[in-house]
Amino acid sequence: MRKCWAVFLSCFITICTCAQRITAEQYIEQYKDIAIGEMKRMGIPAAITLAQGLLETESGNSELVKKSNNHFGIKCKNTWTGSSVTHDDDATGECFRAYETAEESFKDHSNFLRGNTRYGSLFKLAVTDYRSWAYGLKRAGYATNPLYPEILIKNIEQYNLQQYTLQGSGESPGADSSLHPIDSVITATINNVKDSSSESTLDVANKILTINKSKCVLAGKGVSLLVIAIKNKVNLNKLLEFNELAEDGILAKDQYVYLQKKSKTGEKDHYIVQEGEGIYDIAQKNGIQLQYLLDYNNLKNDDAVRVGTTLFLKPGLKPADKEKAVLNKVKMHIVAAKEGLYAIAKKYNITVQQLKEWNKLSSDELKIGQQLIVSE
Repeated sequence: MRKCWAVFLSCFITICTCAQRITAEQYIEQYKDIAIGEMKRMGIPAAITLAQGLLETESGNSELVKKSNNHFGIKCKNTWTGSSVTHDDDATGECFRAYETAEESFKDHSNFLRGNTRYGSLFKLAVTDYRSWAYGLKRAGYATNPLYPEILIKNIEQYNLQQYTLQGSGESPGADSSLHPIDSVITATINNVKDSSSESTLDVANKILTINKSKCVLAGKGVSLLVIAIKNKVNLNKLLEFNELAEDGILAKDQYVYLQKKSKTGEKDHYIVQEGEGIYDIAQKNGIQLQYLLDYNNLKNDDAVRVGTTLFLKPGLKPADKEKAVLNKVKMHIVAAKEGLYAIAKKYNITVQQLKEWNKLSSDELKIGQQLIVSE
């Protein structure tokens, strides 16, 4: 009787275990959107990401993924400071990274590839060339399995994973490219092209500016902060600190990104709020730490500022000084890329000499983001 009961219990456990397993199709459906998002953020083909995930996790059923949410078999290495688990792989009890969510694992996988110079050659490949990506990963030493590329390619072709790369790049039939644009990090940082829709440069490595004695770059919408950090040899956490950001990601609009700590005061006494600007935008434009800008003007971080409002960039202004500094009726112009004095003067129907006098300019040189008085 006991033997029968033991057999029954063993069968029951086996059935339950099998019932908890998921299929490859279920794994793909569950994580395809994350893979597409990471492709747009960092330029790694969604098909490659999903194929790696299928292989490394045994379609989401491996012991490692269940206890660590580690979908790509990334080991701890010396630089890892997060959670970890031990797992038998090439050796007994190896250290593997652990994550709270699958999304964190996918994000770390993207950062791992993008941030490691040995994988740099991959990002020169076409994002749709999954075969070259598969063999490139093997050549770069991502895996020890000699059949690694063939397995990835088989996964991609068997489960039609290429459709998710095409969807992410806007090339899928019926895909809305405005909803799924390929991350400009692919074109901006690899092909060094310029965004035709704006004057800002997307080649963040070659356009270092100085605003209020702090070095920065003018980066375009869609560029990844991690890529800016890597190309300018700045620690990502430091970059986030310099720009008073809580986490990395892609830029929602063209903006200045600082490569060193901003000043506590501005170069000028005041700044007049322009159309479409928030308090953070103003801090970035003037190279001033956000908290000090808020303090000087008795503002909170979520306060909205109206167009034409005068904000003070330095502490200790006396009431009389503040009254003198209110220039709401004076027209201001913010210098854009490639703008010169003649073009600005012509725009406002004034002379270059007036521009120079009103703004106390000793030369014809202008800086991007510089504010000019363009009326008496």
